[in-house]
Amino acid sequence: MGRYVNPGNQAFKRIAGSKYVDKTNLISLMNEKVGGDKYLVCVSRPRRFGKSYAANMLTAYYDCSCDSHALFDHRRIACDASYEAHINRYNVICLDVSGFVSEAKSTRRPLIEVPEMIIDALREDLRLVFPDLPHRKTVNDELLACVDLPDGKPFIFIIDEWDSVIREAKDNEEAQSAYLNLLRGFFKDTTFTPKVIAAAYMTGILPIKKDGTQTAISEFEEYSMLKPDGFAEYVGFTEDEVRALCKDGKVDFEEIKAWYDGYELAEVGSIYNPYSVMEALKTGKCQLYWKRTSAAESLKNYTNMEFEGLQETVARLIAGDPIAVNVEDFQNDFESFESADDVLTLLIHLGYLTYHEADSTVQIPNEEVRKEFRAFLIKKRLNAGWIELIRRSQKLLEDTLHERGDEVAAAMSEIRQEQYAPQFYNNEQSLRAIIKYAYLVAAGQYVKIEEMAGGNGLADVVYLPAMPSNLPALVIELKYNKTAGGAISQIKNKHYTTSLKPYAGNILLVGINYNGKTGEHTCIIERA
Repeated sequence: MGRYVNPGNQAFKRIAGSKYVDKTNLISLMNEKVGGDKYLVCVSRPRRFGKSYAANMLTAYYDCSCDSHALFDHRRIACDASYEAHINRYNVICLDVSGFVSEAKSTRRPLIEVPEMIIDALREDLRLVFPDLPHRKTVNDELLACVDLPDGKPFIFIIDEWDSVIREAKDNEEAQSAYLNLLRGFFKDTTFTPKVIAAAYMTGILPIKKDGTQTAISEFEEYSMLKPDGFAEYVGFTEDEVRALCKDGKVDFEEIKAWYDGYELAEVGSIYNPYSVMEALKTGKCQLYWKRTSAAESLKNYTNMEFEGLQETVARLIAGDPIAVNVEDFQNDFESFESADDVLTLLIHLGYLTYHEADSTVQIPNEEVRKEFRAFLIKKRLNAGWIELIRRSQKLLEDTLHERGDEVAAAMSEIRQEQYAPQFYNNEQSLRAIIKYAYLVAAGQYVKIEEMAGGNGLADVVYLPAMPSNLPALVIELKYNKTAGGAISQIKNKHYTTSLKPYAGNILLVGINYNGKTGEHTCIIERA
């Protein structure tokens, strides 16, 4: 048993306790790949979404140096017809590439040496696991020799954090190229790969880096946050799995759902952030857990990039709008950004946005991530685009609180002319979208509720103070081709404020109308 070659099942044994959510049917998907023509698989998902759990599980199942029946006989995979055919039947090479990157950085070795470090580690392990193995010129030749032994078995490669070099050496094309060449040597060598490798499972945050319009290792079948296909169920926790966890937990399911749901995958519906769910159940509190991990990449660095419309787009995302995005041109790395769409696509892979394949749109997935976006707005050293957006939104909120209806109307007209084409601004729903965008800075001070029930109807948008303060509640009613006064009358006649009794005497009624013929907004603000 080695460290990287046939490492055994101890890593999975440590995590497969009573709280383990059974994801072992992932093995059945891989069993379908073993020995077939689609036997090289790359699955990408955000950090802390269970990538290492899956790698350890697959290692324990396939590794021929141990007997893992006790770990799997009571799991879902045991009911699959392929279970016995593959359990503990292969040599396994299990690599966590981030470990080699960390070692290189801690010993001050350049990242271009990581491929050599991996080769050296494999050769040392092969000597340990196969002491009679004859010396060969290359590690590939030695792996061939292992398969050719009288009791030789093919290898299954399991590579965790495969993209660690791509991410850490983001400005070093030479180091990236050397690493990709190592992978090509394993998985594109027609005299080696089909004979030695029964299957490969690579996992990381990013899909395989592109070389122009094609992936750098095109033989892999890829399953990403954009197109998870059959692997969608294994991206995170499904809703049924979270419901089952909440039965014995300290947190209500609906609260968990509000905080950690939101990654919508067509194949399975809702997917939850597994790390945050387990932390909330452990502590009994829903709060920001993902941010405490290395998953919290520098959001500021990406959204501060100088691409036309990027800041406005992110502001609309924070406001709750779905945004159309082109995901096809992203090069699957951290430095080849050519448009705002590339930045948004990276944020999908990082878990900051969820992608709706049916209409090619993105949204912020849940409250946990939304809070991180909101926190970003108050950070210092934002670029000029963000500074102007925040300044304008702050002025709009101040004008509203001081009942300056004409100023609010003028601000609405200005934003509409800059951000919304006329053909998409022709109903109250469009007006509601611009309201959410315009009141961007209210996110930290207010809780926004759309179509809030009150009296005899639904108020379009209500802003309630997020914490005890002297701020008034805002009840906003929107009209298209009518009047701002009519909007105020509707608030009063339908008694929208009856559900706001705690704020009685400190409520602002805001009526806003857009005239489609003149292209002008009008606004009336009254205190109630």
